[in-house]
Amino acid sequence: MDPVLNASVLAELRRPRRYPAVSVLVPTHRREPDNAQDPVRLRNLVAEAKERLQSDPEVSRADRIDVTEQLDRAVAEVDLVHAKDGLVIFAAPGEHQVWKLGRPVPARVVLAETFVTRNLVSAHIAEQPYWVLAVAADHVSLWNGVLDRLTEHRADGFPLTRSLEDPDSERKERIGDLPSTFRDEQTRQFLRQAAEAASPVLEANRRPLFLVGEAAALSLLVEAANGSVPTAFGKAVHITQGGLAKGPGQALYKAVGPVLERRQRQHVSELLSALDQARSRREFAAGLDEVWTNVTQGRIASLSVEENFRSAVLDGGEHLVPADSLAESDAPARHEAREDIVDEIIERALDTGAEVSFVPDDSLTRMEHIAAVLRY
Repeated sequence: MDPVLNASVLAELRRPRRYPAVSVLVPTHRREPDNAQDPVRLRNLVAEAKERLQSDPEVSRADRIDVTEQLDRAVAEVDLVHAKDGLVIFAAPGEHQVWKLGRPVPARVVLAETFVTRNLVSAHIAEQPYWVLAVAADHVSLWNGVLDRLTEHRADGFPLTRSLEDPDSERKERIGDLPSTFRDEQTRQFLRQAAEAASPVLEANRRPLFLVGEAAALSLLVEAANGSVPTAFGKAVHITQGGLAKGPGQALYKAVGPVLERRQRQHVSELLSALDQARSRREFAAGLDEVWTNVTQGRIASLSVEENFRSAVLDGGEHLVPADSLAESDAPARHEAREDIVDEIIERALDTGAEVSFVPDDSLTRMEHIAAVLRY
């Protein structure tokens, strides 16, 4: 079973290690033919990591042997047959870990005193789960959603099913009483049972809820809930599309996906608005220099970073100096450069209780790709 990624695990991964803590990030693919190159890419990146260990004068012979063995053990645990969108391998003296992520990662090899966790943080933020309750007059199913993947929840009484055949239909035909499916008492009772079954599940695992079904079915379900889970049902997003109560998950995501994408765009818009308001209050920092100064002082309340923004810098005392601005002849200074100051900023922000959000590339161009709302 894959390890569970949560806040406490991320905090442990951010803990400083004895140098060298090696991070190997490998882009992977779920399906053919894209996944054909995954084994080659993994082999090449691990070989690069070993070469860097071999050539690094700061790595002792004992640690070089240890970490190389840890990398080999990690590779042996990798299952590319069931790959996701990204693979992260961590190896340090005495330990190794393998993480499969549902988000793409750049091909990278990093040797430092901490593991590169930004991609895990990004995945943890993005992979916030949601519920989908798919409703029909004769079938109600509950689905666990993470990104674009929906898995049916087959527990706690779900799915609920019933027959639409009315044992007293002949009598109703004789007297001309043929009510709509969503007006008869049996349907009301069935949807009331669905609401009652959903109540403890939704309450115990609070997350965004999407209700999918015909408009009449959704209206009746909410009415039938009768306040049993007002928070969940009251804030639920209604998607009026019938025929999906039995799935499959891919079809349900086609209905839910556009709504999730709109919500994400709205979230980015709200972040940009909050940054602009913070600027007007003079509680704002942008660019690596300003953000680094404030994160070291614990002043950042929320941090926004473009997904793939990276920068190697040298700490010049009062200011950070981009490593690529150093002359080729300045080898000692280049060797002292921090490989990715953005990772360090993210880690420090999380350690001081800041909220971290990742936004699409170029969203923060006018803010030098990284910005923060300050506490004071």
